[in-house]
Amino acid sequence: MKIALLGGTGRVGQAFVNFLEKDGRHSVYALVRGERADLLKNRCQTLTGNARNQHDTRALIEEADIVVSCLNTDGDDTLSVSVENIINTMNEQNKKRLITIGTAGILNARQDPTLYRFESNESKRRSARAAKEHAQVYEWLRDSSLDWTIICPTYLPEGPAVEKYRVERDFLPLGGKAISTGDTAHFLFAQLESDLYIRKRVGLAY
Repeated sequence: MKIALLGGTGRVGQAFVNFLEKDGRHSVYALVRGERADLLKNRCQTLTGNARNQHDTRALIEEADIVVSCLNTDGDDTLSVSVENIINTMNEQNKKRLITIGTAGILNARQDPTLYRFESNESKRRSARAAKEHAQVYEWLRDSSLDWTIICPTYLPEGPAVEKYRVERDFLPLGGKAISTGDTAHFLFAQLESDLYIRKRVGLAY
């Protein structure tokens, strides 16, 4: 399988590349900014560029069977601009499967499922800016024809994969407080050959 990877130099992205290296069955082509290229040196094929640039996104995805995005909000509109590029490119190139990392804030609130968690008292975040951007991405994907999965970890500390955690469609597992970068990457890796959560948000927590 040929994987187009965006956000591969981030915490979850690098942990995901670890799983791909150990597995050895897939070829990976990652889009990296020049100053971050050394983080994936000799670990996978790379294309120097920026996910905000439509040309770079087209070049990355052109030969891919599946697209994986571990991009985050980066403190600005990078996530929404980049995902819009990804969706447009995948439609142009007739590609269907997209797996992205989101946030637990865009899962449904348990007390009122008509709300996102970030809109309810279930969320402890002081600012909703990042969650709103993730919600915009979810709504674009929901309205698209792509076979997407949005993986929605809660508090995300650095840590290895213990490969034992809870998963729930559209909601955060009850009482979930955290999930490591390693286990988030472990679940992401498992979705490469799974259709269990297509067109679903998936909450992850211990």
